[in-house]
Amino acid sequence: MPAQQDFIEQAAPYRGELIAHCYRMLGSVHDAEDLVQETYLRGWRGYQAFEERAALRTWLYRIATTACLRALENRARRVLPAGLGDSSIDPDTDLDGGGGAHQWLEPIPDTHVFATPEHSVTARHSVRLAVMTALQELPARQRAVLILRDVVQFSTAEVAELLETTPASVNSALQRARARLAEASPTEDDAVEPDDAKRRELLDRYCAAFENADMAALTALLQADVKLEMPPLPVWFTGRDTVLEFLAAHAFTTAGDIVMVPTAANAQPAVAEYRRAADGILRAHSIHVITVGADGVAAITVFLDPALFATFHLPSSR
Repeated sequence: MPAQQDFIEQAAPYRGELIAHCYRMLGSVHDAEDLVQETYLRGWRGYQAFEERAALRTWLYRIATTACLRALENRARRVLPAGLGDSSIDPDTDLDGGGGAHQWLEPIPDTHVFATPEHSVTARHSVRLAVMTALQELPARQRAVLILRDVVQFSTAEVAELLETTPASVNSALQRARARLAEASPTEDDAVEPDDAKRRELLDRYCAAFENADMAALTALLQADVKLEMPPLPVWFTGRDTVLEFLAAHAFTTAGDIVMVPTAANAQPAVAEYRRAADGILRAHSIHVITVGADGVAAITVFLDPALFATFHLPSSR
């Protein structure tokens, strides 16, 4: 079938940006991959009837966005623990209450989102955890308009056609979405992103602190108002002393029982943590995504989901 083979060749270059688009819409890298697979299947089936070859990218975005909007119809928004209530100052608090009742925001590897280091600042900014959390607060169609206009950078007319609405409706939704995003997006996201050398140094020091169970080294990295979240645990902590006390009691272990592997997620520094199990094998434990502030580490988000390691192309054990 020549037409379908032509579709595979013509559509392949858009796969990465479509995964990023669906991730921004859904907050889940696994759901994004599934819906992009669905998008390509629908595109492959309908390609023979598709004649506007010059607008293939727009057509794929139409299929993907429609699939995302349909998926979001009866689905609760994805959150991080800080979106559920106040932080705790008790490192011995109950960790398990109510965690299973929520859908959690997931991290996405930078390799899934950015084809080249020159990818636009707007695109990089849009997947940072603070912005992703704020995006999930928007109604689904407003979210779609904002992403298609400000991140993907389609014109108003293209977005109107893609969503089967009017340019006036697109502009109205965009204005509301920008205003709501400005309200919801925390100021921490305006923090300085370290250059490559400082990023490597920070990650090396962070990894060494955990691997060596060196509380003093970790203390030197953290801002006074540092935040710690650990989905799917609903509780979260703020303040350096509280965070350090919690980590000392629940996370630090004997030197040599943790191996930390630097990576990158959501346009932020990240680390994959392997922890020694009872059988002596170092097994996948969690993905740490680090938010850097003006005076050090401003937030640590520890995703306690070993299934994420496959998404990061990392082995499940070492």
